[in-house]
Amino acid sequence: MKFLLKKKVISIVAVSTLIIGILLGADFQPSSVDAHPAINSGKAKNVIFLIPDGFSASYATNYRWYKGEESAMDSMLVGMHRTYSANSEVTDSAAAGTAMATGEKTNNGMISTSPEGEKLQTILEAAEKTGKSSGLVATSTITHATPAVFASHVASRADEADIAPQLLENDVDVILGGGKKYFPDSLLNEAKKSGYNIISDKNDLQKAKKSKKLIGLFAEDALAPELDRDKTDQPSLAEMTDTALNILNKDKDGFFLMIEGSQIDWAGHAHDAAWAMKDTEAFEEAVERAVDFAKKDKKTLVVIAGDHDTGGMSVGGYGEYAANLEILRNVTATGDYMASQLNDNRSNVKEIVKKFTDLDLSAEEVEKIKTATNPNGAINDVVSERALVGWTSSAHTGVDIPLYAYGPGSELFSGLHENTDIPKLIAKAMKIQFNKTK
Repeated sequence: MKFLLKKKVISIVAVSTLIIGILLGADFQPSSVDAHPAINSGKAKNVIFLIPDGFSASYATNYRWYKGEESAMDSMLVGMHRTYSANSEVTDSAAAGTAMATGEKTNNGMISTSPEGEKLQTILEAAEKTGKSSGLVATSTITHATPAVFASHVASRADEADIAPQLLENDVDVILGGGKKYFPDSLLNEAKKSGYNIISDKNDLQKAKKSKKLIGLFAEDALAPELDRDKTDQPSLAEMTDTALNILNKDKDGFFLMIEGSQIDWAGHAHDAAWAMKDTEAFEEAVERAVDFAKKDKKTLVVIAGDHDTGGMSVGGYGEYAANLEILRNVTATGDYMASQLNDNRSNVKEIVKKFTDLDLSAEEVEKIKTATNPNGAINDVVSERALVGWTSSAHTGVDIPLYAYGPGSELFSGLHENTDIPKLIAKAMKIQFNKTK
């Protein structure tokens, strides 16, 4: 960085202003999960760290309009965090995840490794050293940047084949997501010898709660987007969360569990507003399962923080003082899937878009999709404009990100933080030692 940003702790009054001004914005009904982060300085035996990848205040606001009431996260808002990496004002997921896992800034693309190549201890590894169990759950490949940073150390996020064995070497007890292609039979056979139950579909997941250690790889690559998941035998993020909690809760010493809603980010890159809202909905269901567990357990800290914003989503746009998020409730497929259903000359554009969005396209919109180099992107542009959801980038942006917490230690997260503060505060809440190097 050209300069160092000094952390400014904002007051409770300012946080209240954030809650009201940034994320509420209208007279919504309370969520069914009312989890106000009451001050609780007791020790956190367990931690559930939920990461909605690519999620920012704009996503939170649009999701509230899409849902028609407050989200499960709203009552848990305690602050914000800064996301810049060691070498850029705009981070990627690897550097952002590394900061949130290790408490140290690194360069974009690096996985829990310092810019100088030093391996950095992660909060998951620190929790394991105290005898706690650990788990990773994601809708991406489980070797993708965000889950990878908690239990592996590589110079490049692209080295997913090198990340997979490290998850087992670091003895992660529950591993659920996509990415089967990165786990060869030889590696899975070794995992079985180490006591892992190996599963590959939703039905197996329902039967796996009695496992002591579990690897669930539900797709060769990433899992399907939530909009398209009904065409698969893949479990939802909430279902994977339930199973992970059932298994990890057997450990009397406690556990650390990271759950990522991976594809909110991918939807933002694609400017697919409906995909973004539907995957946020799926993430919220996982949040509800986590908070319900924490309410009953009373010894579990729940922390929620996106790693960065993706796409520069706006609330309203196109020169209008309005937002039409209700349009997205009728969308039943991603732009990618709709484009795959077009015939060779795209003469069925109007019919396909009507089938999956309930929108009647104008002649101009039909022509835009028919002549586009990337018809999926053109479909997403049309749907976004109808919903008045604007986009400023196909990459990430550098805005500050909402920070939510509930349970013992939640008061520690109040204020404006660096993303590197998050794992340090988690360690403080758990009252465990957390060192810089592995």
